Amino acid sequence: MSHGVALIGTGFMGKCHALAWRGVAPVFGGVHPRLEILCDVTQAQADEFAARFGFARGMADWEAAISDPAVDVVSITTPNGLHRPMAEAALRAGKHVWLEKPMALTLADAQAMAALAAAHPRQVTLLGYNYLRAPAFQAALALVQDGRIGTPLAFRGVYDEDYCADPALPWSWRMTHEGGGLGALGDLGCHLVSVMVALMGEVTEVTAMTQIAVPQRPAPDGPRTVENEDSALALIRFASGAQGSFATSRVARGRKCRLQWEVHGSDGTIVFDQENMNELWIHRAGEAGFTRHLTGPDQPDFAAFCPAPGHNFGFNEQKVIEARDLIRAIDGGVPCGPDFAEGVQIERIIHAMARSQGRPVRMEDMKHDAA
Repeated sequence: MSHGVALIGTGFMGKCHALAWRGVAPVFGGVHPRLEILCDVTQAQADEFAARFGFARGMADWEAAISDPAVDVVSITTPNGLHRPMAEAALRAGKHVWLEKPMALTLADAQAMAALAAAHPRQVTLLGYNYLRAPAFQAALALVQDGRIGTPLAFRGVYDEDYCADPALPWSWRMTHEGGGLGALGDLGCHLVSVMVALMGEVTEVTAMTQIAVPQRPAPDGPRTVENEDSALALIRFASGAQGSFATSRVARGRKCRLQWEVHGSDGTIVFDQENMNELWIHRAGEAGFTRHLTGPDQPDFAAFCPAPGHNFGFNEQKVIEARDLIRAIDGGVPCGPDFAEGVQIERIIHAMARSQGRPVRMEDMKHDAA
């Protein structure tokens, strides 16, 4: 069955979604999605990007795009403050939703979205945690789940970038609670949490600190205050009894996409770094050091793109896999995630970190308090 797609937003992730929708059938087979509507802030921009991205029509009215009868699934890649109204409108219109992270501005918003999704069980929801689709990550996850490194004892994770490191960078909506929600935690840290939970299981407690490294940013009308965090550090306690450490920063000079993590097991260790995303380093008890494993067709989904090992996988390919998983779920296959219900669990963790300020916060308490 061919599904009609509306894509809202044409920035970095909007282009990723467009490439994924166009690439999913050539890579994985099946019927091509119908690229029906490209939505942007003005009609002229919408028409321009519709032609560039290969959509049938451009539209400046996102509510009309969502309600259009030709549309079955809505890709939402807009600024964070629009996530909740757009996703809820799509669910109420009977559409499936592919929403970029973070899920919402606040935990209360995310919980409301998840409740609405639960009330519309025929609609599939998927959040854009694309790093979960990397072949190297899927291979590492299988090693952990199969007990190949023994019992997971500890997780160490970092997600650093430097896109806000320059203090002369102009103020923007990303630096406000009203427009961006959380800062580094919502932009970067939630990705690290998605990986951490997949590998280690449920989090029961966090103790964290946050920092605003550049309190004011230049703006045309004079310096404006930065409201959300530039960086965060946390200690983690898992339900399994394992422990973890977590760090994220948007002001770490020289770091471009350092999503780096380690799982320490009773019989071995796994190490991964997104800046070298085609390498997985594995140590097992009795070995002298680590062994480098390059991505290749023996890892999940790699062969669909390329039959030759060591021919590198890329960022956008993760989105193609994500689109494939969404289509399979819509067509009645294996459920894909994180959906909105799973997304709330991620939101609880990052909002607990933002709230902690050096004090332990239990996840159980976050379930009952979304302030």
